Amino acid sequence: MSNLALVHMDYDAELRIHNARLRRVYDIGLDDSVVDIGCGTGQTTRDAARAAVVGRVLGVDTSASAIERARELAAGEQLHNVTHTVADAQVHSFDDEEFDVAISRFGTMFFAEPASAFRNIARALRPGARLVMMVWQDRARNEWAVSIGNALAADQAPPPRPADAMDAFSLGDPAAVTTILGAAGFIGFSFTDVHEPVYYGRDVATALEWVRGFATVTETLQLLDPASRKQALDRLIRLLQAHARADGVWLDSRAWIVTARRA
Repeated sequence: MSNLALVHMDYDAELRIHNARLRRVYDIGLDDSVVDIGCGTGQTTRDAARAAVVGRVLGVDTSASAIERARELAAGEQLHNVTHTVADAQVHSFDDEEFDVAISRFGTMFFAEPASAFRNIARALRPGARLVMMVWQDRARNEWAVSIGNALAADQAPPPRPADAMDAFSLGDPAAVTTILGAAGFIGFSFTDVHEPVYYGRDVATALEWVRGFATVTETLQLLDPASRKQALDRLIRLLQAHARADGVWLDSRAWIVTARRA
């Protein structure tokens, strides 16, 4: 992991270990048709394209800026079996039975209506096609979330989240996920525990800048008065200092790799 200290800090750098674990599970065939749900800037889409060399890969994401960057990166790597589109996978009009594999790296936890979203994804998959997705486990099992939350709140109760706030841990309960996917038309579920750290940058200053960009951190800091904000930032710095190593700043995390097949 020592070479990570030289990596530019972005979401792909944060999840480099997770991405390697997930890529080993894809099992994408040379001629498979693949959809990447919540593809972001397309690292996972490009990984899939290199596997499906005579197939095709579609990356979808709701962020127009992320899709624009994904297209640039795919073109730069001269991957001609990739397309990207700005779309919400939970309602997008995919063709029926269009794909052999659906993949997602932390791109399925924010569906407003997960039951209908996974039904829509299942409809786009051929019978027997596979779903392979990575999701966070319960918040309490993710040191990065708990520690950052505690640093921001200290002895105060954390500010209430809006009712419509996105929940990164919404698919952390295997029983609930099995129920959702089963109702959507999936079978053959498996949950693989991924216990790996997330990388926040080569040093504390880089890590602080990265963490301050998290939506929950930004929202919380904006609600604090100047003195409380400074105290919260001081606590965040001490937290990151405690997790700094020679190869960067790392915090523990737990995720699931969830696999299933369309019935």
